[in-house]
Amino acid sequence: AGHPPFPLLVSGILLLVAIGGAMDLVLDRPERWLSAHVLVEVSLMAISLTFSIVLWRAWWMATRQLARATRAVADRQAERDAWKRSAETALAGFGAAVERQFAAWALTPVEREIALLLLKGHGHKQIAAQTGRGERTVRQHAVSVYEKSGLGGRAELAAFFLEGLILSDRARTTEG
Repeated sequence: AGHPPFPLLVSGILLLVAIGGAMDLVLDRPERWLSAHVLVEVSLMAISLTFSIVLWRAWWMATRQLARATRAVADRQAERDAWKRSAETALAGFGAAVERQFAAWALTPVEREIALLLLKGHGHKQIAAQTGRGERTVRQHAVSVYEKSGLGGRAELAAFFLEGLILSDRARTTEG
């Protein structure tokens, strides 16, 4: 965690190579500045300095981009958390409303459990396996729920509770 990032380390080494090359030239005091030795030294210094700058700039830009992405992720997480809190409140209210309606229909605790699982989209076989009851027993409880509620089946049960949750025509046209 306390170590310098690798690109900065390499950039620093390349910068030292360029400085070392310049010092070597000064200390050598070449007689001819157009010699192969001087051209090689100057080329190595230029290459080292160029790559040092390019590498440092790329690291700096990547760091800035990472910071922007981190802020964007934090913003999306905050937005998600706010929506989740809002939805939890709404769902808690919805759950309480469903329970009140089940009570108004005078459903037994078992019928309430079956009705809730039907609302969640489970089939009779799934409910039987989940609750440890026989499929025939689950079917009988479902029929009792439909009779007490005055609804014609699973689709009407779902529609009874979900119809008001569908977006209004105005909301659909403004979002699309």
